Amino acid sequence: MKLHLSQPVSNHINSTIRITGSKSESNRILLLKALYPNVSIENTSNSDDAQVMEKGLKISNGVVDIHHAGTAMRFLTAYFATQEGKEVVLTGSQRMTERPIGVLVEALRSLGAEITYVNNEGFPPLKITGKKITQSKVSLPADISSQYISALLLNASSLENGLELELVGKITSVPYIKMTLALLSQLQIENTFEGNTIKVYPKKDVKANTLVVESDWSSASYFYSSIALADLGSQIILSSYKENSLQGDSVLSEIYKSFGVETIFNENKVVLKKISTPKLNKLVWDLANAPDIAQTIAVTCFGLGMGCYLTGLHTLKIKETDRLEALNTELTKLGAAISVTDKTLTIAPTMAINKDIAIDTYNDHRMAMAFAPLAFKTSLIINDAEVVSKSYPDFWTDMKTIGIGVV
Repeated sequence: MKLHLSQPVSNHINSTIRITGSKSESNRILLLKALYPNVSIENTSNSDDAQVMEKGLKISNGVVDIHHAGTAMRFLTAYFATQEGKEVVLTGSQRMTERPIGVLVEALRSLGAEITYVNNEGFPPLKITGKKITQSKVSLPADISSQYISALLLNASSLENGLELELVGKITSVPYIKMTLALLSQLQIENTFEGNTIKVYPKKDVKANTLVVESDWSSASYFYSSIALADLGSQIILSSYKENSLQGDSVLSEIYKSFGVETIFNENKVVLKKISTPKLNKLVWDLANAPDIAQTIAVTCFGLGMGCYLTGLHTLKIKETDRLEALNTELTKLGAAISVTDKTLTIAPTMAINKDIAIDTYNDHRMAMAFAPLAFKTSLIINDAEVVSKSYPDFWTDMKTIGIGVV
């Protein structure tokens, strides 16, 4: 599906949007519910990823196809490996078979798990035979995707002796690890995080509990970008959000101050207001703890004519696509002076934006959504626009609500 985006009749926004639950939180709680069936969930994400996660957890034998869902691949690898009596082949899309899983598989094998590679060493598909795991100590590199770490932590309390996980080196994506541990704590599953060592203690049963998923901060980023690119005085109200969020992407409220956007927390809503024009010529920010908002921030800077130097992006190369190279290609088409390394992105200030450029999305939902707010500055085309359903099925309807022409 190809969509043509046109500039709003007015660049002044005054809208209210409800965003469904966080994909990251939903997938964690869905796994915990599979381990502890008396856990209930409210405001679950309506994303493709959450749906394939929920479906996959119900399969005990046979093929589990998680399509493009990287979180589900990591979480379910650890889940099936630690569930005695289950035997599955865990697979996904063509891109998923190119995304490395070896670090997690080796960690699970060192605990006694039985996992073999169906095709290529280090990559899905995986044949997993669930076993009773009694070993309780394992180590992982600290600078890998936090999803590998969370995959182990989420399943740890179901192990006979729990888990002691040592992270070797400098830890990245700390907020996502803390999100996982906070959810365990909500279920009274004892855990500690001291220095580079995380311990999760065994727990056979938990009390009946309802966990409410906060709305997705990654999804909120596209409205932050829209407000930044819109006229002064523009406002969007988003729900449901809380000030002390578990999600690392809530750092948006700090970052977007540089773009003249004020964030006001009001009960379970957040109000975004464009209160000033940006005074910075160049944004410098380390996104190691929030890499999923890098695309949005890069596009915002380009749309405002600002330069940027974004660091901490080393995990972007193994996402749905190599996001750094994808940004390099698509922003260059629009007229940006951009350069990338394996972990940084640099854009030089420029006020020229090419019109009616077709943006390729590379089977990556965030490529489609990050570029959409540029419609406040120029008309553009989004190829394979349906990819947004991976995390945000209502995205294009909500873009219309804030005034963007979507045909």
